[in-house]
Amino acid sequence: MNRPLVIGVAGGSGSGKTTVSQVILRRFGAARVAYVPHDLYYRDLSHLPFAERVSLNFDHPDALETSLFVTQLDALRAGQSVAVPTYDFTDYTRRAETVAIASQPLIVVEGILIYTDPALRERIDVKVFVDAPGDVRLIRRIQRDVHERGRTAESVIEQYLRTVRPMHDAFVETSRRFADVIIPNDSLEPQGYEAFLGRIDRIVSGLLGDRARA
Repeated sequence: MNRPLVIGVAGGSGSGKTTVSQVILRRFGAARVAYVPHDLYYRDLSHLPFAERVSLNFDHPDALETSLFVTQLDALRAGQSVAVPTYDFTDYTRRAETVAIASQPLIVVEGILIYTDPALRERIDVKVFVDAPGDVRLIRRIQRDVHERGRTAESVIEQYLRTVRPMHDAFVETSRRFADVIIPNDSLEPQGYEAFLGRIDRIVSGLLGDRARA
């Protein structure tokens, strides 16, 4: 097949998905990789009062516009450019601006729920699941949401107990059965990632090589 190779990076919130994706991006270079996070496709909630937005379940598949994600992934796989939406996680709204993403030989899609949708799942050639214990994922989530999204530790913990953990058990954990590679990641330090990132590097390098010779 003369089309881009699609690799998926899934796992629970705080498992280390973005770190894995960024390492792949640096390894193969922006000239060869299109990186598209599923998180950018959260539905716009600007029509709701802020208090109601906060109370919604953002860890259920219905919270994301996956049909648009699949449509744009198909365009990338066909060699076309797409206008990817952007999302403001501080007030749960989709921004007016979009980001132009060009098709590349390698497309990396990332998200906690990318293996739960059959139409999306069948478009992913290599499925990676990054696995980390619940306490490690919670610590990472608190650190991220407090420093990057302006939330309090108390609100992060409340959301984790109310929706994140039950949705992880119901959707994310059950989707790991679709993975081609499961990578344990229980380190809180970035240097702890290097041992398993080499596995992804070898898989992707081999497949891109095979694709180039096809």
